[in-house]
Amino acid sequence: MKQPPLIIDCHGHFTTAPKALENWRNQQIASIKDPSQTPKVADLKISDDELREAIETNQLKLMKERGSDLTIFSPRASFMAHHIGDFQVSSTWAAICNELVYRVTQLFPQHFIGAAMLPQSPGVDPKTCIPELEKCVKQYGQVGINLNPDPSGGHWNSPPLTDRHWYPIYEKMVEYDIPAMIHVSTSCNACFHTTGAHYINADTTAIMQLIQGDLFKDFPTLRFVIPHGGGAAPYHWGRYRGLAQEMKKPLLSEHLLKNIFFDTCVYHQPGIDLLTKVIPVDNILFASEMIGAVRGIDPESGHYYDDTKRYVQATPNLNEEQRFKVYEGNARRVFPRLDAALKQQGR
Repeated sequence: MKQPPLIIDCHGHFTTAPKALENWRNQQIASIKDPSQTPKVADLKISDDELREAIETNQLKLMKERGSDLTIFSPRASFMAHHIGDFQVSSTWAAICNELVYRVTQLFPQHFIGAAMLPQSPGVDPKTCIPELEKCVKQYGQVGINLNPDPSGGHWNSPPLTDRHWYPIYEKMVEYDIPAMIHVSTSCNACFHTTGAHYINADTTAIMQLIQGDLFKDFPTLRFVIPHGGGAAPYHWGRYRGLAQEMKKPLLSEHLLKNIFFDTCVYHQPGIDLLTKVIPVDNILFASEMIGAVRGIDPESGHYYDDTKRYVQATPNLNEEQRFKVYEGNARRVFPRLDAALKQQGR
């Protein structure tokens, strides 16, 4: 009898961390104006029991209810807030958040594996992120990174993702064979709601940047996950194909789809139906981003909006072999270190 697929959620954040983490961060932010108030890392005390409670009563509870097995887990995206303070502020904050995620993965190794937040800071050379990236991969066994294409928090002061500015991170990604999820953080621009506009804008912007450039000629094995279903891109795929054609770029199947992947953080059935109809199945990874931006119950269905497994199961555009790819096969291929860790566990 064929084994059912392992349900791998490629997009989860530690949104339910104990309150002490937020309190410490608030003190750190306050200390930017008054350095005498700078908190010590040792001041933050979160016990294993507190971490267990934060996970068992939230993410793990819902994973079991909804039938997912493993989450690629990273620090809370909206808390990255790279626009706050300088590199030292970001560096200390990233190290704390990544260590907490590592502790969760040690407490629940069957259910969570880590992905790293980078200590990005506006106007700072991305190579300053390399020590934290290396630590997270080598010491913590994390299998990917989150890369913020806009550390300014909604003002887009950084060069596009195709610029050599980002190459130090790409070189390290290729060396370690890890992908990056392209994920912005909090918007400090009142024009852009963080999760409703800024996130989706950024996903769409990243895809257009990659169409305009030729990044994957320099890095043919580089892999990006574009979250939230790829922003507006699948809905406007004909526009992007047409723009690429006018720019004399190769077909998107060659120009992009060997290197970029879309998750299923799309919160209604028609959205998943569109995604699975437009984007090749080999480029779709299961994800829910729960507990995240949308936590309520859809009155039309009676189920949580972010219970994305229901939509993947129900779509007529996938057969069982294709669902296996979405649930498990593609994640193992895009995240080779995840695949290796699962094999070590005998999974």
